[in-house]
Amino acid sequence: MLGEAFSPFPFLSTGGSMAVRDALLALLTAGPAYGFQLHGGIIARTGGRRTGNVGQTYATLERPARQGLIEPAGATDDGLPLHRLTAAGREAAVGWLHGADASGSDPWDETIDRVLIARSLPECDAATVVAEERDRWSARRDVASARVEHATRDGTAGTVDAEDEAEADLARLAASADLHRAHAALAWIDAVAAADRLAYPPKATRPKRGRRPAARSSADTTAREAAQPPAIA
Repeated sequence: MLGEAFSPFPFLSTGGSMAVRDALLALLTAGPAYGFQLHGGIIARTGGRRTGNVGQTYATLERPARQGLIEPAGATDDGLPLHRLTAAGREAAVGWLHGADASGSDPWDETIDRVLIARSLPECDAATVVAEERDRWSARRDVASARVEHATRDGTAGTVDAEDEAEADLARLAASADLHRAHAALAWIDAVAAADRLAYPPKATRPKRGRRPAARSSADTTAREAAQPPAIA
């Protein structure tokens, strides 16, 4: 449990399940996809940040299916079931891309995933997504800066005992941590905005094991049966 919670590659840790669910919905804005394709897509499009086994991805897909956010969309020629967004699912995906963080998720994790995925999807308005993330982190920076100033004033106002002084100093340091994180987030967002965008369509990677055989036509079946030797009585 402890190792999973502090893993540098979160997948289904605290808040992770909902965050991954929203990221999967965002991937489906590119069109119907099968589970293994989405599994590989979320790993690749988050730069390897979101890792896990394919069973976790399938399990995560069950939640939006129950919520009416995705629905069956037939199957591939070789029998892999496809998923597509419902109208509600598309609304949820667009909402996440434009800043609706998953419940219990860390804003910084959400920003990284959202920006990377948006910049990798050809049809996504990545510039708007990045600009909106910058606005949100600018607001967080301003709030944290105000908290630092407030904590500094409290720590220097009047005579306080050692315990009060220690608590005021801890409040200042906590606010300072949020301020430094906001500055770091803004620096990263600016670097992303200045970099070339490398968007690409979904990859049709197939599972190495458990792949269903391609559907065969009746003509193929007849020809195959004709080529077989007669049964021995």
